[in-house]
Amino acid sequence: MRTDQIWQNRTVAERFLTGVRGAIPFATEQIDIALRVLDQLELPMRRVADLGCGDGAIAYAILTHYPEAHVTAIDFSPPMLEQATQRLQPFGKRVDVVQADLYTPDWQNGLEPFDAVLSGYCIHHLPNDRKQALYREIFHLLRSSGGFLQIEHVASATPWVEALFNDTLVEAIYQWHQAQGDPRSREEIGQTFVYRKDKKANILVPVDVQCEWLRAIGFQQVDCFFKFFELAVFGGIR
Repeated sequence: MRTDQIWQNRTVAERFLTGVRGAIPFATEQIDIALRVLDQLELPMRRVADLGCGDGAIAYAILTHYPEAHVTAIDFSPPMLEQATQRLQPFGKRVDVVQADLYTPDWQNGLEPFDAVLSGYCIHHLPNDRKQALYREIFHLLRSSGGFLQIEHVASATPWVEALFNDTLVEAIYQWHQAQGDPRSREEIGQTFVYRKDKKANILVPVDVQCEWLRAIGFQQVDCFFKFFELAVFGGIR
């Protein structure tokens, strides 16, 4: 049974976008690190894909950082696509916002090779066998020397570390909501945004395991470039 389809629910999507997105620790730094890695590649960024684009934050950063780039922003959630379309509208024909489902290989139909593929907080919703299949599909969609970077939610090494991360995330979200004038208590914020029912949609894998998957597929220079508890930036080059 699929659990990721909960993100097609408008209430769930909007709760994340309005209550969590702006409070994610080191969110700006994560995108900056991904762009820094792409800057080192041996080919210009002309065609880039953003898989599970959400509200278009990563696509926006790519289009701003690389003035010659065209971005294909892909998601399967109508409310997320609405937000992405609105955010990316100023870039006009430099971006295509596409509804497609990464759960099946059909998402790649009709796509030409990319110089880079990025994904943010999306692939952890897929079953592990589908994650690995998707990584292979991405590898074959990349041009030679193209890069794949993930900004992703990964598994903690132990339940103790997971609990520490959850508490750290609650504090970050609580402080962000306090700054917005939200009167809710820390406990209420935690139950609403961290210890929520749709956490079952998370299928987390340690970052070192996923890096090994990438190496086995054929990616080079694979590494975890940033990690803060369960938040990681990792990937490799074809």
